[in-house]
Amino acid sequence: MRIIAGKARNLELNVPAGMGVRPTSGRGRKALLDSLGDLEEAAVLDLFAGSGAFALECASRGETSAS
Repeated sequence: MRIIAGKARNLELNVPAGMGVRPTSGRGRKALLDSLGDLEEAAVLDLFAGSGAFALECASRGETSAS
């Protein structure tokens, strides 16, 4: 699993094995974030953070607050 875009592009993420964590696919993150457009100075709350991939992707794209 890796970050798709932004400052941290191509950063590899380690996902815990065997803990029932199902991170959002790269394809799903890309589709959602591309449809939202410019995220600079936005805040995002990842309510289902298992691996943190979605929040990290948002932060990489310039969000001021991602948790």
